[in-house]
Amino acid sequence: MKRSSHLPRFAVAAAALLLLVAARPAGAVQWKHWNEGMEAARRSGKPVLVDVYTDWCGWCKRMDADVYARRDVSEYLDGHFVTIRLNAESSEPVSWQGQARTARTLSNTLGVSGYPTTVFFGSDAVKLANAPGYIPAERFLLLLRYIGDGHLAKGESFDDFMKQSKGDKPNP
Repeated sequence: MKRSSHLPRFAVAAAALLLLVAARPAGAVQWKHWNEGMEAARRSGKPVLVDVYTDWCGWCKRMDADVYARRDVSEYLDGHFVTIRLNAESSEPVSWQGQARTARTLSNTLGVSGYPTTVFFGSDAVKLANAPGYIPAERFLLLLRYIGDGHLAKGESFDDFMKQSKGDKPNP
């Protein structure tokens, strides 16, 4: 049997591989490295979320599986933040406030003492807040909206934002 106008097998395989590589799994956060992410924030005007983690941290892995993997979280992050991953034990070179550092020294400079810690920055690389520890997804989404929708920038307290948010939804 002769093949007529079919693409050669290698072309089909290459196209399939390209689609797999290019496709983003549902709920996948698009993490950037520090320098790349800070530059993207400066250009876009978006605030920055930095996930400070270590390879051995069980709560970091749980945050990945339970929080960052959720579609509602990843979609909100994608639309409102530049997302950066920073390994607190890495010697990867990074730059902040005009100084060259390692990821390890930067995490210390940022006041990170436990993992995971989520650090928020403005698009101008000014640190806004640290949120230490594992944060359940629903509360994490509230924190993202508080910063991403500009409530922090307007001077609204998180407590007032929480009261308003609870008033917007019926209690179960």
